[in-house]
Amino acid sequence: MSINSMSIKETHTSNKNTAGDKKHFVELKHVTKRFGTNTVIDELNLAIPQGEMVTLLGPSGCGKTTVLRLVAGLEKPTGGQIFIDGEDVTDRSIQQRDICMVFQSYALFPHMSLGENIGYGLKMLGRPKDEIRERVQEALALVDLDGFADRFVDQISGGQQQRVALARALILKPKVLLFDEPLSNLDANLRRSMRDKIRELQQQFNITSLYVTHDQSEAFAVSDTVLVMNKGKIMQIGAPQTLYRQPASHFMASFMGDANVFPARINSDSVEIFGYHIPRPQGFAEGYQQSTVGVRPEAITLSQQGEPSQRCMINKVAYMGPQYEVLVDWQGQSLLLQVNATQLQPAPGDSYYLQIHPYGMFVLADTPE
Repeated sequence: MSINSMSIKETHTSNKNTAGDKKHFVELKHVTKRFGTNTVIDELNLAIPQGEMVTLLGPSGCGKTTVLRLVAGLEKPTGGQIFIDGEDVTDRSIQQRDICMVFQSYALFPHMSLGENIGYGLKMLGRPKDEIRERVQEALALVDLDGFADRFVDQISGGQQQRVALARALILKPKVLLFDEPLSNLDANLRRSMRDKIRELQQQFNITSLYVTHDQSEAFAVSDTVLVMNKGKIMQIGAPQTLYRQPASHFMASFMGDANVFPARINSDSVEIFGYHIPRPQGFAEGYQQSTVGVRPEAITLSQQGEPSQRCMINKVAYMGPQYEVLVDWQGQSLLLQVNATQLQPAPGDSYYLQIHPYGMFVLADTPE
C-alpha cells in the first residue's frame, strides 16, 4: 500500500512519537505583526510539541486569530520566523505548509453534497475517484455521519455541518490542524459534544493542533496547554489547571474565572485576611509577608458557626441549578461564592460565617491595571 492510499488512521498513527520523544513541531520565533502603525503581535515566541493541542485563549482583539492566520500562511509576519516540522515556512503559502483549518463558519459549499465537500481537497490533488470515495466514507464514519454522503448542507444541523468541516480537514492528513473558534455558532449542548469529538480525534490521530477560542471552559476541555494572550502578548502559558489555580497576574486571575482579591499578611503558619487566619499550605507564597491574595469562589463555604472575624451577611443570591451564586458582605468587601443548592438555601439578609479553604488561594504579585 502506498503512502497516498493509506487510511487516515494508518497515516496519523504512523507519525506518533514514542513517549518522551516529543519535538517542537510548530515554532514561532520573535514573530511580530503590524497593520500600519498598529502592532497586533509583539515579539511572540511559541513552541507546540508534536501531537499536542495548544489553545490560544484571550479577549476579543488580543491577537489570537492573527497568530492562527500567521501559522496558516494567510498573513505574513512583519518580523520573525515560523517553523513547521523543522522547516522555515515563513515565506511559504498555505498550500505549501501541509495545514488544514476548521473555521467558525464551516466554509462548506452549498451546491455540493457532503461527500463532495469532504472529498474536494483530494479531488484538487488529482486523487483517483475510487480512493476519494473510500476515504470519504471513512471520514464520515470518523465523525459519526455514516450514510450522509449524498445529503446537502441545508439538510443537516449546524453541529453536523461542523463535523463535515472536521472530516474535510482530517481526510487530507495534515501535519498541523488549525481551529478558528469552531464552536462559536453552536448551542451549549452541541458545543459540548463537538468539543469532545474534536479532542477525541485529535488525540486518536496525534495531530499537532492549534485552537483559538475566547471561551475558558472550551479551552480547558480540549487542551494539553493553554496560552493566554492580551494586547498581542503572551500573559501566561500552562496546563489548564495551573492557569486556574496559579494565575500569574491580576489579569490572569480575573480572565480565567471569578476571583475574590484581598490584602493579606502571610505568616509562617497562616495567611491572615482581615484578622481571619487560614492555615498556610506548605510552599505557599514563600518570600512574601504583605501581599495580595486571590481566592476562587468555590473555595469559600458558609456555616452557622465561626469566629467573629468570619461573620458575613448575604447580599444577593442567584439560583444556577446545581448551585447558588452568592454575594456576601464581609469586612466591608463584597465576595462571590458558590453554594451547593442541595446543602444550603441562603437568602438575602441571612447571617453566616464564612470559611476560606487554602486550596483555592493564590498570591498576586503584580499591581492591577
